[in-house]
Amino acid sequence: MLRLSYILLFFCIFTSAQELRHNVFFETDRSDVIESEKNRLNNFISSLDSLTIETISINGYCDDRGTKPYNQLLSERRAEAIKTYLLDSEFSNKQIKVIDGKGELALNASTNIPKIRQNNRRVEIVVSAKSASTDIETPTTQTILKGRVSVGDTIRLKNIYFKTSYSTIMPGSIPTLKEIAEILASRKNIFFTIQGHVCCTHDTYDAIDRETNKRNLSVSRAHFIYTYLSQHGVEKYRMKYVGLRRKFPLGGDPKFDRRVEILITYIGKDN
Repeated sequence: MLRLSYILLFFCIFTSAQELRHNVFFETDRSDVIESEKNRLNNFISSLDSLTIETISINGYCDDRGTKPYNQLLSERRAEAIKTYLLDSEFSNKQIKVIDGKGELALNASTNIPKIRQNNRRVEIVVSAKSASTDIETPTTQTILKGRVSVGDTIRLKNIYFKTSYSTIMPGSIPTLKEIAEILASRKNIFFTIQGHVCCTHDTYDAIDRETNKRNLSVSRAHFIYTYLSQHGVEKYRMKYVGLRRKFPLGGDPKFDRRVEILITYIGKDN
């Protein structure tokens, strides 16, 4: 019975983790990511939103043209280009455990040599991940906003999760945001600033909004919440919004740094 328990425990641990792979293909003698590959890579990144990322491996390759020393350097540049892209897309440097240039891949006998070479000009991304844990912190944002608040209070919008590298929230967060909007619309004496944050960028830089390719993702996220609230009954004159880049990381799971907070700036008399 004890042995069976260990087997079941191992099986549960094993099945809870998963490995996802994605190849980014490059043009001949190039290490920059072309637009079509950016679109494919962004779609892959979006598929990871509901997961907790444990490790990321990045391995660069070349075709057989060029000298071996040159191909080795080119494969390393390709791997570095993907690492930079992931860092700008709110992945943590701590998550990237392996980055390596593997050099050239041998050209096996084939009737379609151009196709084989095209497939060999690539970077392989391997992501080890597991199902994301739920934010179970209490009390909820709704409970806090319904209670007594003071000027200077900073209230995180809990269970409002943004798509990685985008300013739009995940579909599962919409019901929560709707409830928050209803509460703020009813409390007309509360004035506040919406503060946007991003995860995992270099130093205090802002991240790139992949929808616009501008480095202003924290502002875009704050503006998204501002627009949603204004469309659901919250007067614009009571709100401001600002992007705080990566000035105030919380640590822990990166999803908690992809966040928006409300800073209470003024409380008027109740009507």
